[in-house]
Amino acid sequence: MPDYIDTSPHGRRIAYHRTKGAGPGVVFLGGFRSDMEGTKALHLEDWARRKGRAFLRFDYSGHGRSSEDFLDGSIGDWAEDAMAAIEALTEGPQVLVGSSMGGWIALLVAKAMPDKLAGLVGVAAAPDFTEDSMWAGFTEEERRQLTETGRVEQPSDYSPEPYVITRRLIEEGRRTLVLREALPLPVPVRLLQGTADTDVELSVALRLLDHATGEDIRLTLVKGADHRFSTPECLSLIERSVEEVLARIGG
Repeated sequence: MPDYIDTSPHGRRIAYHRTKGAGPGVVFLGGFRSDMEGTKALHLEDWARRKGRAFLRFDYSGHGRSSEDFLDGSIGDWAEDAMAAIEALTEGPQVLVGSSMGGWIALLVAKAMPDKLAGLVGVAAAPDFTEDSMWAGFTEEERRQLTETGRVEQPSDYSPEPYVITRRLIEEGRRTLVLREALPLPVPVRLLQGTADTDVELSVALRLLDHATGEDIRLTLVKGADHRFSTPECLSLIERSVEEVLARIGG
């Protein structure tokens, strides 16, 4: 069973699992509608236990076992959850591993809490996706429906039920964009991207690589890997990337 913390004055309760170990610790930040029981989170937790490394995984509000309704949430809320969990449950700088939306969350944490950032690994990172993928991809009718009714449904490859996209998710997302202004990342950064990813296009990874500033930022492309990035080979690459970041910072 997970443990819980209250992350905000709004009373959101965040479920988490924490593995004690040496620092710098590793924090896994999951994707949109994902939870902390996913393949990548559990693989990294097992790696951390084998290595004696501190590790944290958790569910954003509206996800997994945490409180609140998913449809009431936004990027800003989930970034607040991440920052509160990192502040309360970790010691010292951390290596952030952000998957898909978690890559965007990791960049928001990096900007807001630079003292807690030791390194960053992005796995199919999806910064600004509510604007550049969702809103940009809507038809005029979908935009009208979203504006007038507050929601629009989109088919999903990951669920038999369509995704409901809310007006709040889109409008609040515009206040958390990271690719429209300076994005300094003065720590080791490893970005991993599959060439067969149909959710996050290769152009997103290239744009992030070009936009971010730092002396140790590298992008690795995996031919044929999809958005899940959860094959044994991909999981091994995530593990090696975290180890490389830790080696670069002397951890």
